[in-house]
This record gives sequence, structure tokens and C-alpha cells, in this order.
Amino acid sequence: MDEKYEYKVRQVEKNPAKEFRFGEGRISGVASVTLGILSVLAVFAYLYPSHLTTTELRRVYDAEQLQVVLKYGMYFSLFLGILTFLLNKAKYKSLGMCGIGLTLLAFALGGYSVPVGPVEPKALSLGVDWLILAFMGSIFIFMVLEKLFPQYRDQLILRPEWDMDMFYFCFNHLAISAILLFANYHTSHFSWAVNSSFQDTIQSIPVWMQFILIVLCADFVLYWEHRLYHEVTSLWHIHAVHHSVEHMDWLAGSRAHFIQVFSERAMVMVPLYLLGPDEAALNAYVAFAALQAILIHSNLSVSFGPLKYIFVTPQFHHWHHSSEKPALDTNYSAHTILFDVLFNTMHLPGKHWPAKFGTTVRLPASVIGHLLYPLVANMKKLKRRKQR
Repeated sequence: MDEKYEYKVRQVEKNPAKEFRFGEGRISGVASVTLGILSVLAVFAYLYPSHLTTTELRRVYDAEQLQVVLKYGMYFSLFLGILTFLLNKAKYKSLGMCGIGLTLLAFALGGYSVPVGPVEPKALSLGVDWLILAFMGSIFIFMVLEKLFPQYRDQLILRPEWDMDMFYFCFNHLAISAILLFANYHTSHFSWAVNSSFQDTIQSIPVWMQFILIVLCADFVLYWEHRLYHEVTSLWHIHAVHHSVEHMDWLAGSRAHFIQVFSERAMVMVPLYLLGPDEAALNAYVAFAALQAILIHSNLSVSFGPLKYIFVTPQFHHWHHSSEKPALDTNYSAHTILFDVLFNTMHLPGKHWPAKFGTTVRLPASVIGHLLYPLVANMKKLKRRKQR
């Protein structure tokens, strides 16, 4: 801990006008629209599974059982849309109407009765199924936890720039097939390093030990990749997009430049490819990594007790996102704190949490601005060099 630094408490401005309150119709209206959109997307995914679902994820779920979930989701959307009208708040009735309209469109397209059959796999497809399942899981798990155990109590669900981060969330999940295709292409360049006897040895050990080994190897790669993104200026301009978020919650981790998204997935696949673990251990790691990536950005006050001295937790990673001087360029690890401890880059000052988030130099507040920022920033850097 930096003894000379005065740690402050984060101040979040309370905005009652934008809060969700029971009995006004806003909650039911937004929920109806959300379920309506998801219903339409789900029906399209059932109609065109080869183009709108991912081969890897289809192995995990039962499409017919999910139609039952879709059925109740559609009826709930209609119920909540009607409830919005009954609550007599004129300004939210348009939400209810929109939710009902979207759900009726989903029914017209085939609803939960679209026949399920064999699916022709496509190398490239949009991960609509992955988007829907990840979104619903995040809402039911992390948004509920954030309401029960918030670190920043007055932070809104629809906090500033939530819509931009929702775009990133959708992009990252819809592009999953392209990301996996690129990652597999990248790892194929390491075929020369594959050792079958080594992989047989790995597969001979218990699955839980394989899981631990995967976590440590992936964490080592992610630590150094993350550190390079901070310490190499041209790479920082890419990574700065992720750090530009100023309000931490379950959605904040989705914000990242597409170059970083593709490179991170490709690099972390290398140790997994070389280890050659059992599918069970690999699936366990994928689930663990996906959940932890959302958890560590979440607005959660849970301390995790002694586990915070082993795993990366919200407090640990929130400090990584802080723009306060003692926290700059610290806490690079993704899964455990091991490599930050070993390489002296850890910052975890007791019970203190950050007061400020974001970058020291503010980025453009738009997706297009983020997309072009690395190019613009590097061009400015070259121009300054020429002027010297």
C-alpha cells in the first residue's frame, strides 16, 4: 500500500429520475421489450441455425428444451407489456406496446414451434444463440448480485454509456465464430511444438489437476499479453478502449477494441492447444474464464475472504481499471494473482476500493471513435516525432 497516497471513497451521483422503481411501468416495459427482442432473435436462430448459431455451443444445449424456455419468455413478454398499460404511466406505455409488437412478430415467424432438425455446420456464422444465453445468464446471475451486494449503491443499471457497452457485448458474442476461426488458425502455426507423449501425460492426470494446469498456463500468457498492451505505446492505444469505461459493472468488461478481442482469444488458445487436455477440463476452464471475466468487472462488494489472495476478484480488477496514480499499470492477471505477486505488479490496498475509473487521457465517447482511436493516436505520435 502507498502510505503517502490519500485513498478516497468513490462518489456516484444519485439520479432518481432514471432509477427503476416498482409500480411505475418502466421495469415491466423494459423487460417486455428485452424479452421481445430476444424472442425474435431466438426464432430467427431456429429458422436459420446454420447461419445464426455456433457449432461448438450446439453440442452443449438441447434445442428442443430451449424452445420451452422460449415459450415462457414470449408469454412473459406479452404479460409484462400488458402490465405496463395497466400501471397507467403514459410515458412507458410505448415500451409495453413495443414489447408486445416484437413478441407478436416472433409468434408470426413461427414462435416456439419451429421444427428442430439436423443443422449443417458453417465455418462462419453469427452466434445469436451464444448472445441470447450469455445475456440471460448475465442478467439472472450478475445483475441480481449487483442489486443485492452493490459496491456502488447509487450506480444505475442503465448507467452512462451502458448502450455503447451493450453494443460491444453483442458484437463480442455474435462474432464468436469468427473469433474461434481466427484463434484456431493462429494456433495451427504452433503444430511444430505439439508433443503427443506430453499430451498423453497431461490427459493421464485427474481432470481437476488438468483444470488447475490450464488456469495457470492461460493466466501466464494473459498476464504477459496484458502487460505488453500497457507497456508498449502502440498497443496501449488499442487497450485504452477497454480502460475508457468509467462505470464498473457486469457489462463493463465487454468494451474492448476488436483487435484486442481477437488477439486475446488467439493467444490464450496456444497453451490449451499445446497441453491437449481432456474435453471435460477444457470445458470447465471455458466456463470458469467466461464467468470470471464478467465477475471481476461487476459492481459487487463481496470480499471473497481468503480467496482474494488466490483468485482475481472484483476489488483486485477494479484497481486495475482505476486512473489513480498508485494503481496505474498494476494487476495484470486474469485468473489468479500469482504472476502479479511474482513480478511485483500487484496493488491491493487493504479494504480500499478505487474512487476513479477510466483513462488519464479521455477517449472519444463513441464506438467509431474507439475503432479509429489507435490509428489516430499513433499518427499523432509519429507526427510529434517528425516535428522534433
